[in-house]
Amino acid sequence: QVLLVESGGGLVQAGGSLRLSCTASGGSFSSYIMAWFRQAPGKEREFVAGIRRSGSGTAYADSVKGRFTISRDNAKNTVYLQMNSLKPEDTAVYYCASRNSIAMVYASAQYPYWGQGTQVTVSS
Repeated sequence: QVLLVESGGGLVQAGGSLRLSCTASGGSFSSYIMAWFRQAPGKEREFVAGIRRSGSGTAYADSVKGRFTISRDNAKNTVYLQMNSLKPEDTAVYYCASRNSIAMVYASAQYPYWGQGTQVTVSS
């Protein structure tokens, strides 16, 4: 069983930055594709960014390209999401997710392991 714990959320003004972290335990971290999803009130959970096992490949939602950067440190079992130029529409609960596969996918149902979520609120 893989346990994922997120941290780093908070309240920030529009244009500001935050860095989210997600630390994994209970599995072979370097074997997992890691991803960030988010869910705003009244909306479905959506893919934000994903990173391949070695960190050599990444994917982003169009809405965050050029502003967010996903990275991982396999020695620390941790994946990060650096969020810059934040907008009020980025306000959501952000979730870390993982899957033991080589394939990058974007549907939340394809990820069996989830963290508890961390709130990000961007004020205008």
